[in-house]
Amino acid sequence: MSHQPGLLRTSCFAPLFVTQFLGALNDNVLKNAMVVLLTFQAASWTTIAPELLANLAAGVFILPFFLFSATAGQLADKYDKAALARLVKLLEIAIVLVCGAGFWLHSLAVLFAGLFLLGLHSTLFGPVKYAILPQHLKSEELVGGNALIEAGTFVAILLGTLLGGLLACAGDGTAWITAVGLAIASAGYLAARAIPVAVPPAPSLAINPNPLTETWRNIGFAREKPAVFLSIMGISWFWLFGALFLAQFPAYTKNVLGGSETAVTLLLATFTFGIGIGSLLCEKLSARRVELGLVPLGSIGLTVFAFDLALASPATPAAGLGALGLMPLASTWRVLADLLLIGTFGGFFIVPLYALVQQRSKPEHGARIIAANNIMNALFMVVGALAAAGMLAAGLSIPMLFAVAAVCNAAVALFIYGLVPEFLLRFIVWMLIHLVYRLRVREFDAIPENGPALIVCNHVSFVDALVIMAACKRPIRFVMDHRIFRWPLLKFAFRTSRAIPIAPAKEDPAMMEQAFAEVGRALDAGDLVGIFPEGKITADGEISPFRSGMSRILARNPVPVVPLALRGLWGSFFSRKNGPAMTRPFPRGVFSKIELVMGAAIPAAEATPERTQAVVAGMRGDCV
Repeated sequence: MSHQPGLLRTSCFAPLFVTQFLGALNDNVLKNAMVVLLTFQAASWTTIAPELLANLAAGVFILPFFLFSATAGQLADKYDKAALARLVKLLEIAIVLVCGAGFWLHSLAVLFAGLFLLGLHSTLFGPVKYAILPQHLKSEELVGGNALIEAGTFVAILLGTLLGGLLACAGDGTAWITAVGLAIASAGYLAARAIPVAVPPAPSLAINPNPLTETWRNIGFAREKPAVFLSIMGISWFWLFGALFLAQFPAYTKNVLGGSETAVTLLLATFTFGIGIGSLLCEKLSARRVELGLVPLGSIGLTVFAFDLALASPATPAAGLGALGLMPLASTWRVLADLLLIGTFGGFFIVPLYALVQQRSKPEHGARIIAANNIMNALFMVVGALAAAGMLAAGLSIPMLFAVAAVCNAAVALFIYGLVPEFLLRFIVWMLIHLVYRLRVREFDAIPENGPALIVCNHVSFVDALVIMAACKRPIRFVMDHRIFRWPLLKFAFRTSRAIPIAPAKEDPAMMEQAFAEVGRALDAGDLVGIFPEGKITADGEISPFRSGMSRILARNPVPVVPLALRGLWGSFFSRKNGPAMTRPFPRGVFSKIELVMGAAIPAAEATPERTQAVVAGMRGDCV
């Protein structure tokens, strides 16, 4: 069941969502209204060419991200984020008045000052909105919360862009722009007043005003955990990728599709709708946990459909058709489908990455790591814009630019997944569970959020460990027979998850001793360790006696024991029912139902093999 509608009714999330939505809406109303006015009325404002003005405006807006993100991150870690949100919204009201003065005075300098302050507003609020989520939401709500924030942001960008353009073209447009901006900013301030207190994680932090040294320090915090830093790189790449596509929409519509201004809106709305769909689907597909397996799926979709967009682009443009005029053309539907799917897979890509950064960052560094992310986002977008401009100036067509972006996306994805194989591991596990089985998890939250525990489960098939990995929020280091560990098709998954191979004492006593020593080190480090105490995959569907190895582990590391029971895997392709496993092509068919039942943790002193076996057998019941 989706948890997102419920989040929008909670006092801990709804005010933040409304505040963020209205802030993004106002940024884009004011920014696009200025761009439209300066584009179509440039002669009455300045002698600078309209094309240069548009690029200057983009640069002025993004400059504060480089100058003040480091300071914004420090403020969000040192002070109550709810109080900061209210101050930022008051600043937004003042910014609208500055923009209004620029319109009234017909002053380009004042308008650009207002645009700079709008960028400052977004810079200050960025660390607040993302770093506050782990404080106000449960871990299983993080994906849903991030999905709503991302979907809301892109909808606000779309609506703000459309509204800003309409206001700029209206009679006495500057007065209307100021009035609407004030109304939105005031509503945002009222919403911010309802955000609950967020206790600062580092109240004694001394503010470093030097943006260069503090930025490098914040990047250092992110680099402490490779998965966090590589996630930031992935997020930044997505913003480069998305910004590149958005920037080409007007010229692509006019010069490639042969459409008018209304057709630009159609493309923008389709792309934005796709990102919203992908973001909101993330929670359902990930079962309300941070599912990194969606990230490779997202990157595959981005590459495939961006490349297909290049192929789908018509060789000859139509004759200035509007949105309705383009719709009967078959090529238009393929282009729109590609844009929708690029947006959807983009949502799959970015939402889990944001949630991972929040979940795995140290709380006392959370806002500063988000600030580092914002700086990298801005840097990537600037570099992407310059690279795109250079390639287009060199004669590359817009469809070919999309094809180059698709190839680069594949290269970046392979680079990231090579450095952090956990993403590919989760993708393999996620695909297995969703393409072969329908997994139901009866979860009692017995696995601790942090710290060591011993996970024990009955052993039914060759994929038991992968099923448990798919259901568990935390990584588990499984102890498994060395022959299964080396099985060709699953070896990558087991090696990447740092599984521990073991052999019977009579076969290889040295490997067995080495395995027990590694289990001890893993538990000392606070990891979860998973074992199958039967010591072998069942050959008759019954649970074999649990062996004494678990007692030896608990004697050295008296950690809680979490019992699990697998149901429904007996008779599957990977089980040994009626002979060797994997010799009968899906005897129960694909998409068969399986269950994982989790019981309450058993204290180490009470977790004898006999009692643990009885608990697992009771949870499994007659459903094997």
